[in-house]
Amino acid sequence: MAVMDSSIQDASALIIDSNSTSRSLMSAQLRDLGVGTVRQATRIHDARMILEHKAYDIVLCDYHFEGTEMSGQDLLDELRREQLLPYSTVFVMVTGEATYAKVAEAAEAALDAYLIKPYTSASLSERLTHARHRKRVLKDIFEAIEKQDFETAAGHCLKRFAAKAEFWLYAARIGAELLLRLNRYTDARKLYDAIVEARTVPWARLGVARTELISGNVIAARRTLETLIGEIPDYADSYDVMGRVQMEQGEIAGALKTYRMAASLTPGCLLRQQSCGSLAFYAGERAEALKMLERTMAQGLRSKLFDMLSLMLVGLMRFDARDSKGLKYAQDALVQELERKPKDQRLQRFAVVFQALRALQDRKIGAALELARQLSAEIDQEDFNLEAATLLVGVWMRLAAQDVQLDEMPPLMQRLGLRFCTSKASTELLVAMTEGNEAVAQEFQTCHTRIFEIAETAMRHSMRGSARIGVALLIQQGEETRNAKLIDMASLVLKRHAEKIEDAQALADQIVELQKHYVLPLGMTTSRSRAAGGLALRT
Repeated sequence: MAVMDSSIQDASALIIDSNSTSRSLMSAQLRDLGVGTVRQATRIHDARMILEHKAYDIVLCDYHFEGTEMSGQDLLDELRREQLLPYSTVFVMVTGEATYAKVAEAAEAALDAYLIKPYTSASLSERLTHARHRKRVLKDIFEAIEKQDFETAAGHCLKRFAAKAEFWLYAARIGAELLLRLNRYTDARKLYDAIVEARTVPWARLGVARTELISGNVIAARRTLETLIGEIPDYADSYDVMGRVQMEQGEIAGALKTYRMAASLTPGCLLRQQSCGSLAFYAGERAEALKMLERTMAQGLRSKLFDMLSLMLVGLMRFDARDSKGLKYAQDALVQELERKPKDQRLQRFAVVFQALRALQDRKIGAALELARQLSAEIDQEDFNLEAATLLVGVWMRLAAQDVQLDEMPPLMQRLGLRFCTSKASTELLVAMTEGNEAVAQEFQTCHTRIFEIAETAMRHSMRGSARIGVALLIQQGEETRNAKLIDMASLVLKRHAEKIEDAQALADQIVELQKHYVLPLGMTTSRSRAAGGLALRT
């Protein structure tokens, strides 16, 4: 058989299939096509580890694997979501007739090609040739992205879409992701709408919902998602975004139900299992949370896709169950990860929480109190985010349950509440960590009310023609409370009324400085992920 192109002999390929006969056949076919290096993997877990550490030009992956809930589609989804596949890699799914519909859905998530068993060497050659050709045609887009020249890359995409040139739909999808990254939400929405009009595809309709959500139009995003889910109930990415909408609206129980659906649609997806398990923890469904998070530990503790927050939540639940062995196991796993990343501030913080839990377990109240104070001293650090705040609350609540006098706790909880009660979602997460302590839960609710009263007062000033007073109030209160909502609102009000404010630039400089220190991502489920429904922009 003739080789496909002149560079194929330099290509490397990975075959992922549990059947030895299938692996041998695919390996022989690839070598006949001229592929220089061919490696094989029999299990999804092994393949994920291989691909996390080395890039391959071609990946041939079977859809179904015996003995595991994770499919080849789940593997592809996670690799794309976590930006572990470079654009140059051609990913081909191999499947039986019975799973054709599922593979067609995977194609929407940037699958390069698929093959239905039984297939011929000519079919494999055709699929690989087409996919590699697309990579070459869109090379200018990929190269601009790799240089992080997103404006140029977006321009190439829009030009190809407007001309309906070869691979215009795929280029449009990349272009929409780039526009979102560039905060050009209106342009992204126009592009998604144009794609929907030209060819109805689920990811474009989901893109509309994403732009609505990012732009702050949560109600419209929810409407779009409800329609999409109603029409295509097995499109898992839709549930990811709907869960985020529900969290924005403070509906933890509703979001948990939605994430359960996403996890059930992709039972082998490590990321969705973690998201669902973590949310079950905050929703008070601890038995479900423990089961799901310990399952993720068993499946992927050493994977780059595993989020150490899952380990931390397991530790809290094992402590509450008075399971000293389970707590120690979780702590030991964290220590091993910290040995690999000794300078990771997040892991160091987790380690202190574990130490405090072990001290409480051993009835060393004084030692636990000192560790809680050590964590509390980090509140003003730039990387101290909502995740850290919830864990700090968790430690103090377990200290308070020991019937010891903690005079320093009430002002500390107020300080945390004023900083991190930025929305209904963040407030509900903090309340969830109070473990039934009504006084602290009420304090967080009071802080939430206070923050929104400040925001409303500032808005009234701006609407009455005293925009500078409103901006100054938001800056002053933002600096005092370090609340990201107030700081961001100061920026928005200033931009809207800048021409009427003489010292607008000086105020803008103050806001930028506050944003740099105190406006951080929510950071509550997974530490890394692409946007659901979007393409991973590998940079």
